[in-house]
Amino acid sequence: MQVWVKITAAIVAVLTVMTPAIALAAGFDVDHATARYIGMLSPLARARSDAYFDGGIWFNALSSLITVLICWLILRSGVLVNLRDAMRRGGWRPWVIMVTIAGLFLLCLTVLGLPWSIYLDFWRERQFGLMNQSFASWLGDQAIAAVLMVVFGALALTVINWVIRTFTRTWWLVGAGASGAMIALLTLISPLFIMPLFNTYDELSPGPLRTRIEAMAAANHIPANHIYVFNASRQSDRISANVAGIGPTVRISLTDNLVSRTSVPEAAAVVGHEMGHYVLHHVWRGIVCLTALAALEFWLLSRIGPAAIALGGRRRSVRGLDDPAALPILVAGMTVLSLLFLPLNNTLVRMSESEADAFGLDSAHEPDGFALTAMKLSTYRKISPSPLEEALFFDHPSGHTRVHMAMQWKRDHVPGASEVVPAPLPDPKAP
Repeated sequence: MQVWVKITAAIVAVLTVMTPAIALAAGFDVDHATARYIGMLSPLARARSDAYFDGGIWFNALSSLITVLICWLILRSGVLVNLRDAMRRGGWRPWVIMVTIAGLFLLCLTVLGLPWSIYLDFWRERQFGLMNQSFASWLGDQAIAAVLMVVFGALALTVINWVIRTFTRTWWLVGAGASGAMIALLTLISPLFIMPLFNTYDELSPGPLRTRIEAMAAANHIPANHIYVFNASRQSDRISANVAGIGPTVRISLTDNLVSRTSVPEAAAVVGHEMGHYVLHHVWRGIVCLTALAALEFWLLSRIGPAAIALGGRRRSVRGLDDPAALPILVAGMTVLSLLFLPLNNTLVRMSESEADAFGLDSAHEPDGFALTAMKLSTYRKISPSPLEEALFFDHPSGHTRVHMAMQWKRDHVPGASEVVPAPLPDPKAP
């Protein structure tokens, strides 16, 4: 009997000690704490971010329409057919003909689309205060990107053309597998050979932030011999980080904006999120998902493409999808199908981003830092969309969703959690 009395007394003592913490945690209002963070955004800033995001939805659809229109103009011009016939008369090998025609097609697509790109990717970004580059600097980056697209795109289209010619009935399935392999290869080489073409990468200086990141990396078995910071501020003020690459090319990189515009807790929260992508194998999952979507789109195209060629392509001397001159039809079809499947793609990506958010909170233990960075991203992401908007058009959880997740994590994991009263965010800078 005395034993049970002692046990009961011990339990009472423990509960007495824990009661204040439990009471405080129970008193933490997740919705109210979320509203405090959402209130950091002024009506002017909120209106601008909403306008930027809502406009982007329509401009994305318009971009697809313009791509289809340019493909039609190239097809109608007959330039690809003329080049194909001339090279065949010259006795060129089929793969050389394909690479040449694909390169010309992509070059025409880029040049004809440049006025729209100048408006959408430079002028509009500058209008909303999201562009730091001069026009000359921006144009230089676009030139590098165009060269990469023409070279790699021509090779990729040549591979797909070979698949269509070789696997006449199942090309859509084999082509999807080839697309997945090419995406994986691009992911492998990008950190070493592509990203440094646009920005300068240097080692993150020793200090509290590097020490924190190294500890988080060690806890999650992530290679961290090199932690880089790159000068993204030359393009914009957006904050970001990434754990890029696969296998031997994995590297942790932070933008200089993240280092200079956030505190250590905020930066740790962002890096923790990016580590989640690595630990949860989201790169590989993304490649699998993109491959599956490509298979679905290729299958539909294998049914629609011949009808499109019969309708208008044959009048332009295009004989089938395996014809190098059919590239405008192939790319136009993929553009339309990609737009139609965009909500599905957004959902798949958003699921991975939400998982990485949860991982980052568990790894960094910085719910307020995570909430602050979510609010700082609100300069170009609509902060509180409707559930339908978020489901259809968001490839990341909305700012409200992320802040609410952070506050729920804080309530569940921080004894005696109390609300933070964050300072208002500055209004967007003038363009």
